[in-house]
Amino acid sequence: MVWDQLEPETRQWLVDNPGCMILPRSVVAAISKATGDQLDQDRHGESALSPSDIEFIRNAAELQDADSRKSS
Repeated sequence: MVWDQLEPETRQWLVDNPGCMILPRSVVAAISKATGDQLDQDRHGESALSPSDIEFIRNAAELQDADSRKSS
């Protein structure tokens, strides 16, 4: 599970940007550093998310929003 290997800052960026379909190179670099895997990148160092990746991130964002509301 890649999600658990990511730094909290990287996970937060993904949750804060749940509609993102293309990851900027800084996020790609952070993911590669955390996992040791190289993502497929375009000539700008960006990487496209799969539909299942996008769905997972949106679900993670919704769960975080629900948890935030509970603790408020």
